[in-house]
Amino acid sequence: MHKFSATILVAGLGLLGSSGCQGLKDAIGSRGDIVARAGSQELPVQRLAGIMAKAQVPIQKEVARQIADLWVSYQLLGHAAAAGDSLSDPKVIDEAMWPVYTQSRTQKWYEVISKTWKVDTTDLEKRYNEGKLLSARHILFQVPQGIPGIEDSVRRQAESVLRQTTSANFAAMAKRYGSDATKDQGGDLGVFAPAQMVPEFAQAVAALQPGQIGPLVKTQFGYHIVRRNTYAEVKDQFRAQWESHQRREQESLYVDGVEKAAKIQVRPNLAKVVKQVAAEPDEHKNDRTVVATSTLGDFTAAQVARWISGFSQPEQVRSQIQQAPDSLLPVFVKNLIRNELFLRQADSAKIELDSSEIASVRQAFRSLVVNSWAGLGVSPAALADSAKGDDERRKLAAARVERYLDRLLGQEVGFVEVPAPLAVALRERYSARVYTTGLDRAVEAAQRLRASEDSARASQQPPSAVPMPGPGSRGK
Repeated sequence: MHKFSATILVAGLGLLGSSGCQGLKDAIGSRGDIVARAGSQELPVQRLAGIMAKAQVPIQKEVARQIADLWVSYQLLGHAAAAGDSLSDPKVIDEAMWPVYTQSRTQKWYEVISKTWKVDTTDLEKRYNEGKLLSARHILFQVPQGIPGIEDSVRRQAESVLRQTTSANFAAMAKRYGSDATKDQGGDLGVFAPAQMVPEFAQAVAALQPGQIGPLVKTQFGYHIVRRNTYAEVKDQFRAQWESHQRREQESLYVDGVEKAAKIQVRPNLAKVVKQVAAEPDEHKNDRTVVATSTLGDFTAAQVARWISGFSQPEQVRSQIQQAPDSLLPVFVKNLIRNELFLRQADSAKIELDSSEIASVRQAFRSLVVNSWAGLGVSPAALADSAKGDDERRKLAAARVERYLDRLLGQEVGFVEVPAPLAVALRERYSARVYTTGLDRAVEAAQRLRASEDSARASQQPPSAVPMPGPGSRGK
């Protein structure tokens, strides 16, 4: 934000000494009445306020931003259609679909490296008996809340059932007395890691010998009768879980080794900068502020912005970042750097997509454009049939987008989603911007409009047939 403010100040100092002084004042003043610009179109504060007041959405700044961003994408789609621009340039597509290419290449590299991981499947029965992975059945007696003396009654019932339970009838007793979702499977919990269960339960299972039924166990869920399964009963399931467990361990060791070798160091200003980027990613596309360093070099705010924009649900990620405690953000940044480290390894291994995979990705992007045009009613053919010349087509496309939004609020049309890669490509291709001041004013105006509408609806309600006592009334 400081960098943007300084830019405004420098521009102002230059203009104040010229005949452009009034133009600067007008430009700054107009931003208070405008929420967003997309090409030659503007989204006024009152227009967004009206949308928010009418829609069943929380009147909050983040919601206002999401609507404004969507309006920008829609208007830019209309602008592109009016210009006959299908965004089919391979360079444009490849830049926009960078997250898809990245994910595909990383997955290919993972498949290569994971083949080198050794999975030891010898002495499985011994490993099972050692308890690195457990398997059990249980019968749960839940304790209803708020009933005096009920816990003693439930415990006595559980103790009575325990005395009657054997390995031979355990499944039948679980079906009869169990009170959770496992009862229909005879209380079977399958194979699990100790950490997947609450400590009291995991410790109770681990203390048993395979095939043994233990004493009653109390957890936050109630009272449990527990039997540890034998290896013979679960050997196939145990083998599959053991192999998966081994692969996860190998993956964890690999990731830890990559991160350790990278010597990642985060900067003290990381949390502040990352939250600024999440609030205004477009403002930080060229921001070279360093948030961390590694063997790859500096990791900057611009790289954070690019990764955020590349997520499939960038709005949710941005919201989560802004609400997250500062202590979690270094982990987030380290994960982003880890992704770049994997990409560097994929580069070294010459992992690339083949021509058919690239062609498929590009075709998918082109389909996004065409389908979005159709949903908004702004396809180039439809515009050409009703308007002549670029200016007329742009005006018609803009009007149709606004009409679509009105119909969407009226639930007359389906929602046209603009996936993140398409939104990125549109903003790279054409001029667009969302103004923070305009968002604030739109939220304030929307709150007033909704309050006024709520008051009007209340005043139109018919009076009650039975007078209701007011705060100052007294019974007689």
